[in-house]
Amino acid sequence: MRITTRHAVRTVQTLCVTVTAALLATGCGRSEDSGPGNDAPAEIGAGKAKGTVVMWSMGDPDDDLKELAKKFEQENPDADVKITAVPWDGAHDKLTTAIAGGNTPDMSMVGSTWMAEMAALNGFQATPTSIKSSDFYPGQWDTTKYKNTPYGVPFIADTQAVYYRTDLTAKAGIKGALAGDWDGYLKDLKAIQATAGKENPKLRHASGLVMGFNSWIFWLPMVWRQGGDIYDSKTGKFTFDTPEVAKALENYASVPKQGLAPTDRADNVQEFQDGLTAVYQEGAWAGGTFHKDSPQLDGKWKTMPMPYTKQPAGFAGGTDLAVFKEAKNPDAAWKFAQFLTEPANLATYSKATGSLPPSPQAWTEGKLTEDENMKAFAEQLEVSKAPPAITTWQQIADTIDSELEKLTLGKATVAEVQKTLQSKATSIGTGR
Repeated sequence: MRITTRHAVRTVQTLCVTVTAALLATGCGRSEDSGPGNDAPAEIGAGKAKGTVVMWSMGDPDDDLKELAKKFEQENPDADVKITAVPWDGAHDKLTTAIAGGNTPDMSMVGSTWMAEMAALNGFQATPTSIKSSDFYPGQWDTTKYKNTPYGVPFIADTQAVYYRTDLTAKAGIKGALAGDWDGYLKDLKAIQATAGKENPKLRHASGLVMGFNSWIFWLPMVWRQGGDIYDSKTGKFTFDTPEVAKALENYASVPKQGLAPTDRADNVQEFQDGLTAVYQEGAWAGGTFHKDSPQLDGKWKTMPMPYTKQPAGFAGGTDLAVFKEAKNPDAAWKFAQFLTEPANLATYSKATGSLPPSPQAWTEGKLTEDENMKAFAEQLEVSKAPPAITTWQQIADTIDSELEKLTLGKATVAEVQKTLQSKATSIGTGR
């Protein structure tokens, strides 16, 4: 899920809390034995789809999605798919307001970190059992869940890899990718930093750093790579006070602390393109940006999996497809969702848009790893994990972002950050 401005997101989150509170106060019409987390799976009828399917698509108008809709209509002559684009910075508010008012389309793309919250609002139908979890990467499938019940289908995967400038790293004596273990990776960053002003006159920092909004996306997998976690779903308690979290905080802060990354909110993408940084961690979309904006760098950058300590792990995010409880044509909507997530169609969409498909078979059918720079993302998806499926996740994530920034700027110690995170997360709670 990509969101454009911090201000817009904060505004949306505030609106969301208001709408959420109103919905939860009314109970959303739920009964004792049904409702969020306890819904029976929807069913997909036999035969071809019929009638109109109204879908909201997030982001800019998506011609590639419309092309797939045309193909669906050709296979289902009595079906008519109408797609409306919704800007990401207004999407959360629009979705929650639609659910609150019972005035939804049939289906929508939904940011993966919103799924639990909106499922808890009684917004979505539970996924039909004919759509198999085994067809998707486990971490991506987990993004659809609320209380262990799936409420959607993964459509666009998102995870991060390391981008590195081969023309800059080679001058540090690094042949090929940087080390895959954390200690070796840090050693390589130091070697790159030593070339600044000498072999690499423009270089300022060996690495970029994401600080502030959404920095949790880069830090949380560092906890998993230590073998730990921040939340125990069995006990329902947060675990920010563990040694694994402490080590992940130390590792996160070690890069800027040693002068290997800036401590201001630099434009990491631009600095990478300008040669001011040699290494940067980002999603697959960045490669498309580099190719589009700096084609002269083609062949001078590569990707590699994220470095790890005890075990590899990555963030599972992206966009899921969900069918609303108030859908007027749920059968056709689920058939369209099923069609869009067939491996061949996922591969087609990925090739057209540069997005990552959430299905291993789509990678195979599309021969996507023939692009050398996609292999790192394929490896990351194999070990990706979803953040906790709790309705308060965005509030927890905001708190993590804030504390990581204090740590990076030297305004709090690791112990202080741990204590604050444990206290605030416990106070916020997990919602319903």
